[in-house]
Amino acid sequence: MPITDVVAELQWRGLVHQSTDPDLGKKLLAGPVSVYCGFDPSGDSLHVGNLLGLINLRRFQKAGHRPIALAGGGTGFIGDPSGKSEERSLLTKEQLEKNIAGIKSEMARVLDFSAKGENAALLVNNADWLTKFSFIDFLRDVGKHFTVNHMMEKESVRARLEDREHGISFTEFSYMLLQAYDFLHLHDAFGCTLQVGGSDQFGNITAGCELIRRTYAKQGVEKHAHGLTWPLLTRSDGKKFGKTEEGAIYLSPHRTSPYAFYQYFINVPDADATAMLRTFTDFTKEEIAQLEAQAQKEPQARHAQRALAKALTELVHGVTERGKAEQAAAVLFGGGKGGAGGGLKDLDEAALLELVKEAPNGTVTKSRLAGEGAPLVELMAESGLWPSKGEAKNAAKAGGVYLNNEQVKDPAAKVTGAELLHGKYLVLRKGKKHYFLFKAE
Repeated sequence: MPITDVVAELQWRGLVHQSTDPDLGKKLLAGPVSVYCGFDPSGDSLHVGNLLGLINLRRFQKAGHRPIALAGGGTGFIGDPSGKSEERSLLTKEQLEKNIAGIKSEMARVLDFSAKGENAALLVNNADWLTKFSFIDFLRDVGKHFTVNHMMEKESVRARLEDREHGISFTEFSYMLLQAYDFLHLHDAFGCTLQVGGSDQFGNITAGCELIRRTYAKQGVEKHAHGLTWPLLTRSDGKKFGKTEEGAIYLSPHRTSPYAFYQYFINVPDADATAMLRTFTDFTKEEIAQLEAQAQKEPQARHAQRALAKALTELVHGVTERGKAEQAAAVLFGGGKGGAGGGLKDLDEAALLELVKEAPNGTVTKSRLAGEGAPLVELMAESGLWPSKGEAKNAAKAGGVYLNNEQVKDPAAKVTGAELLHGKYLVLRKGKKHYFLFKAE
């Protein structure tokens, strides 16, 4: 596979913050290398903040290099102090094993582990070697290569030392050495010579480079490893990237539905959309420039956001789930029957419930819908969207009433069991935005 200049690509995408070697790009063009990025298994799913690490490993793989995704099953027992203001709760072995099982499947959606040749992705768990290290061996083989003075100069450590309320424990203080040893182990086992990560990891990364150099220098061998970091992600509106009022946006469909994932990127501010296209997608400069021009001409159409949401939802959840998310969004925001809006009857149950999860809800008996059915105006008044049956009738005559997203103009209409979605749901809509969900029991 031909080697392409991945560092140059990262640079125009704004994804090079620090590098241990100004000539790294040229050196990588000399031949394929193994490059690794670590992922913290503090939860059973990665979130969109972790997604950039996977996508960048994917870029290295496409450029002809071998990506190594490291799940921190060993360092997860400790917790990385980088970017943290206080000590995290320690996880049990069982929690870590569950979390790693979850994030492994998510990594496999982004990286190609079945690729043939030198650039097939690898997935490793540092518990496989860190948990076999005795404390005495660790102090002798790793700890002696670092001075406390040097470790205290690292930003992640210094920030915590200045916090008199929380400080930093010896456990977290040692995290840097564990990550440094990961780099040495991957170098010895797989020839890994490059570690990448967010800018808050630069101290840990350079510690690994130094450990490799010192370990081999002792044997009279000159070895050099390298590090590269990208800027930490921020949003122009001041909100933390990957966070919503409901919490983090996860890669697991069980934690964040594909529809909610899609909607997060649809709703990013205009000021962030084209920057995220550079950061998260494989769109070319020309494609991004075209989307930017379209966004400036028709900002209400949200061309950049739609392209971003489509690309990332398909990457993380697949073509089918991306299609369902687009369909659900079209139903919710397109309105009406057929056309762009489509009908709720076309959505599967999970997508339907996700669509109306914020709507008020109530119950209706199936017996009431039997035979000729229940008067629509009665259900409308019971929903509370219309204060009375009289106002419900007037709303229907005016064309502002929808049952399952189908417009109903007949104020004498009846609702039968045949109208139930998935045999148990009715959705009333008032105007364009107000919904009520009836569940038949």
